[in-house]
Amino acid sequence: MINKPGKTAGIGIVLLGLSACANHQPILYPNTYYQSVGRTIADRDINECRQLAESAGARRGSGSTGNTARRTVVGAGAGAASGAVGGAIAGSAGRGAMVGAASGATYGLLSGVFGSGTSRPAPAYMNFVNRCLRERGYEVTGWQ
Repeated sequence: MINKPGKTAGIGIVLLGLSACANHQPILYPNTYYQSVGRTIADRDINECRQLAESAGARRGSGSTGNTARRTVVGAGAGAASGAVGGAIAGSAGRGAMVGAASGATYGLLSGVFGSGTSRPAPAYMNFVNRCLRERGYEVTGWQ
């Protein structure tokens, strides 16, 4: 079987996008409590707070899939319009619109996946985890 470069690149893009969503963690300030329990216990507490948030109905995702879909559609529309203009000048408005739509959709998809770091967890999820950790004695300084 011959490996197609486009297929390999597509799989890589999906895996990279999924790993970007999964890597966001709360950053804990090394206060007295944190220093007394250590990193291993703190990691366990973070995982427990994440599970509590999910069981309470807070979703990990930020809705970035919707933003990516919107960017893809907007990119396709803009690409089709500009491709039609370019194609009309060159003599084939229909073909230009088709190529422009495909190019615009690809740009919209990739900018949604790799764009402005929209893969952060949802605010309700982060707030839940932050509060859970605060109640256990930790100080959350942010997420990354």
